[in-house]
Amino acid sequence: MLLALETATNVCSVAYCDESGDIYEQRTNKRGTHSEQLFLFIEQLQDEHNFRIEDLDAVLVSEGPGSYTGLRISASAVKGFLFQTKVPLVGINTLASFAMQASRENAKANRIHSIIDARRVHVYHQQFTFTDGILSTEDEVEVIPIKAFEKMLRKGDIVIGTGLDRIDQQVLAKATTSGITSITAKSLIKLYQAGFSDFYREEDPELFEPKYYTSNQVK
Repeated sequence: MLLALETATNVCSVAYCDESGDIYEQRTNKRGTHSEQLFLFIEQLQDEHNFRIEDLDAVLVSEGPGSYTGLRISASAVKGFLFQTKVPLVGINTLASFAMQASRENAKANRIHSIIDARRVHVYHQQFTFTDGILSTEDEVEVIPIKAFEKMLRKGDIVIGTGLDRIDQQVLAKATTSGITSITAKSLIKLYQAGFSDFYREEDPELFEPKYYTSNQVK
């Protein structure tokens, strides 16, 4: 049984995978509600599916990049409810989970760009490939100017994430796009279950810190 938290953007999503492999989700994309909704969603899923935190095989958390506030809220939450439990905490690359979702939504997925609006004129970006059922990357997470990202796009690429409305729409027309409706904690579960271990690692709940990226890392 797995519980997954996605709070890196305006989306607040909590997903639960039961012993049968069925996945259930509570989700909103209303900005500024993470602190109110996160624990409520967890409690709703516990009530509906009759599980305790101690029963879980792991808790998965989207570790960034993304909203400092959103990431901090989920980090504080897991530190609290995993305190003095033996349930493993697994931090998962947010942009890799986006790419996992894109590969599930697009049967012909190959070159995938995961992005998150980084405000000003920048996006968080990482490029992935999905070949023969394997998700991989040769890129690091970067904070890049939108204009630089636009120059990367090629016909047939897939772009998933937030900030799509800030990209030149003629350039974006080359690609297949997935916006905020595709951001979900369910993709954390699917990536973890697929065993793409390059994109996740077990963390000590007491020491866990999300991966914050700042303007100092702009390329």
